[in-house]
Amino acid sequence: MSAYWLAVASAEHVRRGRAEGFMQVNHGKAAPLRRISPGDGVVYYSPTTVYRQKDGLQSFTAIGRVREGEPYAGVMGDGSTPFRRDVDWAVAVEAPIAPLLDQLDLTAGRPHWGYQLRFGVLKVSKHDFALIAEAMEAGKAIAA
Repeated sequence: MSAYWLAVASAEHVRRGRAEGFMQVNHGKAAPLRRISPGDGVVYYSPTTVYRQKDGLQSFTAIGRVREGEPYAGVMGDGSTPFRRDVDWAVAVEAPIAPLLDQLDLTAGRPHWGYQLRFGVLKVSKHDFALIAEAMEAGKAIAA
């Protein structure tokens, strides 16, 4: 993997993408997906279970590798066509972020760590990706 990415979405949305083998970010915008390349690692963080409901889930909900191919327009039942990338999702358990806050480069020493997640997708270090993969019990399936 050449780069590692953290995407943010509700667990409900992530679970659908995981089941269907794709990722989607920022309400289907193409530009963020164009920064991500085939072979890159991607992990989803879900602040909530359901979009716009504050239930305090705050967990990593999917981890995998981006497949070959370019972003493409998917088809939703409501007629919208959000951009997606195909992902080989690893078999993994959802894992809370709280036990990792002091260990992740992304969050250590940052009392307002969630603020940087508002962009919906950001690069993370190999260290963070490996630590999250371990917490999700997906370390060997995702090894670079």
